[in-house]
Amino acid sequence: MASVIVYPAKCLRGRLTVPGDKSISHRYALLAAISNGRSTIERYAPGADCASTLSCLATLGVDIHKSLPSCQSSDTRVTIEGRGLRGLVPPAAPLNAGNSGTTLRLLSGILAGQPFHSEITGDSSLRRRPMKRIIDPLTQMGAKVIGHHDRPPILVQGSSLQGIDFTPPVPSAQVKSTVLLAGLQATGDTTVREQQATRDHTERAFSQFGINVKRHTDSITVQGGQHPTGSHVVVPGDVSSAAFWATAAAAIPDSDITLLDVGLNPTRVAFLTILERFGTLIETSNIAELGGEPRGQIRVRYNGTSSIEIGETEVPSLIDELPALAALATHGGSLRVTGAGELRHKESDRITDLASGLRALGASVEEWEDGFHVMGGHQLTGGAADATGDHRLAMAFAIAALGGKGPSEIHNAEAVDVSYPGFFETLASLRVQMDDNDAS
Repeated sequence: MASVIVYPAKCLRGRLTVPGDKSISHRYALLAAISNGRSTIERYAPGADCASTLSCLATLGVDIHKSLPSCQSSDTRVTIEGRGLRGLVPPAAPLNAGNSGTTLRLLSGILAGQPFHSEITGDSSLRRRPMKRIIDPLTQMGAKVIGHHDRPPILVQGSSLQGIDFTPPVPSAQVKSTVLLAGLQATGDTTVREQQATRDHTERAFSQFGINVKRHTDSITVQGGQHPTGSHVVVPGDVSSAAFWATAAAAIPDSDITLLDVGLNPTRVAFLTILERFGTLIETSNIAELGGEPRGQIRVRYNGTSSIEIGETEVPSLIDELPALAALATHGGSLRVTGAGELRHKESDRITDLASGLRALGASVEEWEDGFHVMGGHQLTGGAADATGDHRLAMAFAIAALGGKGPSEIHNAEAVDVSYPGFFETLASLRVQMDDNDAS
């Protein structure tokens, strides 16, 4: 188990590119696998979660090749030979999704329509996460899906599926995507209704792979029997990873960070509005759309702190960024979050474990069943926080630790490899750039 020491920072400055978007990479790979023809995915996310998706697909008979485009780039190109809508082969062993809930849930939607039996499992963290939210709709569609007390491992007996009209009880892009992927293999139309909008990467990816999808204000419909076609797609920078650098710049006086070629999907950038409410200076530029996904440049500069509240209606569009925003509040101002009970069902209990870790660094945090209150009225002392195997907590504790009076230690810091290998090296490069600027 790796521990990392994070020292207080005077300021952070620099220009950087974050890894490819994790959510989009999963979806491109899954659609490529059931497409007719070859697909090429540029800038595929480098983390362990997206590697789990490729590993599971390979076990299902999909031919996958990974390469680096050039010696000047660390971006990964993935080439996938599609097997067609129902061309996957029965796995010889259980499919291991590792720590990736996205892999397990979305792959379950695809396997629900395949004519064979499969089992999907994962690490100890994933095996604690609830799956009833996908078991119920897939069962309604005609598949046989069983979990141990609704937890992984999940057993999926594929079957002939029928389209359904489904409203998830909890807003969830993963549940929506699972049902829509199953709907491709169903008879008739499959409609998912949303009480609150969630990220729309699946709908956008469908279009890139030649699938017609009908989008309305509060619903998405896909007609069964459509066959995806192989495509060449380019993944934008992961905006949820970028959020940690944005909050770092917003937290520390004199900081100025520019994020290049990052995704600007409207369903993912609500945190920028929150930062502006906090007082931060935000500039977006060079905005373009490639492969159905908007992307561009974000410049973030410190401009003081404030106190903000986030309620239930805003939470679905901020669910991955809440740990970063909590870290920001430890530097001054305050953050009150309610209606976020879903955080308890992520890679960790992100309410209890976030509160415990921030308190260990010297923060004042009040915890509730569905949220928390971070009061940033004093400087952190520094200390030791446990990321509990959660990549977003490891990064959040690092951002909080930058404002401490002394160094802090983050235990289980290797969790960042799930989504952002090289996170701590990037943090060091921003410090180096700051030192060089100061020296000049």
